[in-house]
Amino acid sequence: MAMIRFENVTKRYRGTKRPALSEVDFNVEAGEFVFLVGASGSGKSSCLRLILREDVPSAGRVAVLGRDLRSLPNRKVPYFRRHIGSVFQDFRLLSSKTVYQNVAFSLQVIGSSRGFIQQAVPEALALVGLDGKAKRMPHELSGGEQQRVAIARAIVNRPKVLLADEPTGNLDPATSVDIMQLLARINAGGTTVVMATHEASFVDQMQRRVIELKEGEMVRDELGGGYGDTSGIPRLHPEAVRGAAATAALTAVREAQRETSAVPAIAPDAGQQPVQPDPDVRVDPSARPDPEPQPAPTPRTNPIVIPDVQVDELGVADRLGLSGDDEEVGPTS
Repeated sequence: MAMIRFENVTKRYRGTKRPALSEVDFNVEAGEFVFLVGASGSGKSSCLRLILREDVPSAGRVAVLGRDLRSLPNRKVPYFRRHIGSVFQDFRLLSSKTVYQNVAFSLQVIGSSRGFIQQAVPEALALVGLDGKAKRMPHELSGGEQQRVAIARAIVNRPKVLLADEPTGNLDPATSVDIMQLLARINAGGTTVVMATHEASFVDQMQRRVIELKEGEMVRDELGGGYGDTSGIPRLHPEAVRGAAATAALTAVREAQRETSAVPAIAPDAGQQPVQPDPDVRVDPSARPDPEPQPAPTPRTNPIVIPDVQVDELGVADRLGLSGDDEEVGPTS
């Protein structure tokens, strides 16, 4: 069953010459994990907004869970969104509410019963590894923990589709791995995941389906694909700058790079005296032996490894209803 269907979708915004999306056509089946990749401005976020029914296409058709979203009345949009979870780069937590209250809020606004909330919220927090932190405030958590709260809030209503827009964009590499492992576990439980990302390493190593966009056009749809062209990913490169302060800062950066790349000298053993040359022995410089080759330096970073997911260990995920079945979601389940 196609969970998401784009049929020749074009999206134009006022005041822009080039359309944000141009005749994009693809299907996402139930249970898939799909990466949306491409440079900034390629149309990834526009796709997610159309799936969430935050926008409607200028031409073409977007259908989600079997519903044509252009014909969906505005009054029914909140009910439609109960079936779709969303996670963003900036977490979007309520700073004045506890972890428990943040997750429960998404159920309260749709009228879930107190009993359902009391059962579903702890189970969602357990799934994302936040046992014992229900009473914490967002500012008391690390960035990775805040993103886990956002993921718990997104899945607590048992959505059939989870959208993730650069969910690791504000996280350090180690924490990003944890979040990717969590998303892989949620997907293994049956939830369809669509993730827009610039994280080429994750895309390359996970080998899931990749849809690549370029200037609003879909240029690749590949099963088990890698990120592809990384030239559009922002990188830090020293540029020619003017001014004494800027020049001094750039010189300091380059000096630090030289120091970290230099091989450290080997100190003599404790108690060992340095060998003094014999003054009566003259050494021909041309007869000196060649220096012994130095071993190649060990890489400073460890490869990112996404472990295999054991679905039979996802008991909590099954209790949350993340099993890909077609039962009704939310408080009516």
